[in-house]
Amino acid sequence: MTAPYMVDPAGVLGEALSQASPDLMRSLLQTMINALLSADADAVVGAEWGRPSPGRTAQRNGYRHRDLDTRVGTIDVAVPKLRTGTYFPEWLLERRKRAESAMITVVADCYLAGVSTRRMDKLVKTLGIDSLSKSQVSRMAADLDETVAQFRHRPLGPAGPFTFVAADALTMEVREGGRVVNAVVLLATGVNADGHREVLGLRVATAETGAAWAEFFADLVARGLTGVAMVTSNAHTGLREAIAAHLPGAVWQRCRTHYAANLMSICPKSMWPAVKAMLHSVYDQPDATAVHAQFDRLIDYVQAKLPAVADHLAGAREDILAFTTFPKDVWTQVWSNNPTERLNKEIRRRTDAVGIFPNRDAITRLVGAVLAEQTDEWAEGRRYLGLELLTRCRTTPDPTTPIGADHMPALAA
Repeated sequence: MTAPYMVDPAGVLGEALSQASPDLMRSLLQTMINALLSADADAVVGAEWGRPSPGRTAQRNGYRHRDLDTRVGTIDVAVPKLRTGTYFPEWLLERRKRAESAMITVVADCYLAGVSTRRMDKLVKTLGIDSLSKSQVSRMAADLDETVAQFRHRPLGPAGPFTFVAADALTMEVREGGRVVNAVVLLATGVNADGHREVLGLRVATAETGAAWAEFFADLVARGLTGVAMVTSNAHTGLREAIAAHLPGAVWQRCRTHYAANLMSICPKSMWPAVKAMLHSVYDQPDATAVHAQFDRLIDYVQAKLPAVADHLAGAREDILAFTTFPKDVWTQVWSNNPTERLNKEIRRRTDAVGIFPNRDAITRLVGAVLAEQTDEWAEGRRYLGLELLTRCRTTPDPTTPIGADHMPALAA
């Protein structure tokens, strides 16, 4: 006689197919798992269910039901109970953790994608999972902490020298002390010795201050940041001071995009299109000499009509034209923070779904995981700068060397 826990595969499959149930895979998986559990429990007690045996060591005593989240949905697992002793299927379930490893990975990926807890709950329901609590999401996301910590504190020396570095900051909202306040994520990227970009580090601070930037760069240097020839950033005073203090041999390049916005703020609205076009003409020159000559002509052009603009340009000359001390082939990659802005846009895409972070650790976890993922993609992609070009950049002339003013081209408005 067939034992009640035995399965007739043909009968079960035929019945399921005849009913054309959309939950076919879930039903089949549940039936198979429960059959395997019953057989495994029989092996533990030394006898089949309902049959006397002299080798029996325990008696079956019903079932305890557990929900198991799988990739085809939540199934009802009937775990056999024993009158004496215990039986727990370690090969199937983890104590105090019901979700299988594959589902944890799916939820962690959703978290990295910036999907909110509420949206994740809707997502897993479409997969057939009954519910997903915030505590479960937090535990699953916490598995990323070790990976992020290793990424943030990894030695930089083996990948160096980092010829070009870019630094920027992002503002996030976080709950602290029962209030929603701003926190700042400081981050830096660099071009390593192999010509690939990589994220050097990130730090969550209360505000973008000189002290915060100083701690950030001190950590980068302590981890092995060396060989920096140029740092590109905006003109934040604390950032500039930190660069000068911790990377004394590096040239500072003021981001041309940020500078244009600063210049526009003091330029009459009616004159800005012309000034902007002339400023862009400076960057379109074929060599360093022509760039400086065109800049001189730009200052002469606005001196009479816009003296404040002329003074602003003259004061920023060395900062916004620092790129001219390097080969022309590298100018477009280093004269602005635009590459970093694209990275910031990707971070924003992930973090906007979260909105207000519950704490600073959550910011570090999500942003750190996104940056680690991006660094891996850069490492597997094409080089940002060629090795021969990097070699030429490391042997660039001293930036204090004056540049000639021969072959001045005409200024085009």
